[in-house]
Amino acid sequence: MRKYGETAVIYFKAQLIWRADAVFNMLFTITKIIFAYVLWGAVFEGKESIAGFTFHSMLSYYIISSFLSQIEMSGGISGEISSRIRNGTFSKYMVIPMNIEKYFLAMEAGVVAFYLLFDFLAAGIWIFIFRIRFTFTSDVFVITCAVLMVFLGLLFMVQLNYYLGLLTLRYEEISTFLMIKDNLISLITGTIVPLTLLPDGMIAWMRLLPFYYVTYLPSMLFTGRCGEEALRGVLILAGWCIFMELLNRRTYQKYRLKYDGVGI
Repeated sequence: MRKYGETAVIYFKAQLIWRADAVFNMLFTITKIIFAYVLWGAVFEGKESIAGFTFHSMLSYYIISSFLSQIEMSGGISGEISSRIRNGTFSKYMVIPMNIEKYFLAMEAGVVAFYLLFDFLAAGIWIFIFRIRFTFTSDVFVITCAVLMVFLGLLFMVQLNYYLGLLTLRYEEISTFLMIKDNLISLITGTIVPLTLLPDGMIAWMRLLPFYYVTYLPSMLFTGRCGEEALRGVLILAGWCIFMELLNRRTYQKYRLKYDGVGI
């Protein structure tokens, strides 16, 4: 485990080189919150609540969901793997004395740990500036389940992007898969609109997919909603993580022999 910890530390320190990335990451978080403030300010004009949300609880949801979506930074994993497979340098990862998937997981942990502080800072600043009456649950069990769900969600996204990257061993070009993933995540994670505003039938279908539990449900739990789904959400997402782990192992073992490495 020590070598994976060292990998996380190295990538944490490496982020210090890219200071502009940290600044823009904060700006993206702030932009989402400003957008939500302007949009829902207009929607709530003259209204006390919509779908059980008050204006301030809606903004609380957006602050939390924006925070969670910004710390999910594993999208580059699929691109990195795909690029190295196509140019013949994936051997770099095959020769290191580490499990490749765990290496990328450690890398993601280091990057997320670095940006965590900046995202907290951005969210806190806008709560103060807009004088938002921030809504947050006091139920310890619900908070615990939500935190577990956040960690499992980050793990699942790393596994998913790792899997999509490995598909380059079979299909060579994976841009279509990445496009489908990005569009699906934008809708089902609830970062555009809270899923509770959608028809019940659509929400029931979304509950079958892991993306529902990555951003939307933890955000709802933190704001004191959907508490009855807390434990079930943890179990379902844990099941998806186990499934992805088995799928990744099988995919790598099946297709790694197709790789023609030419260097590291």
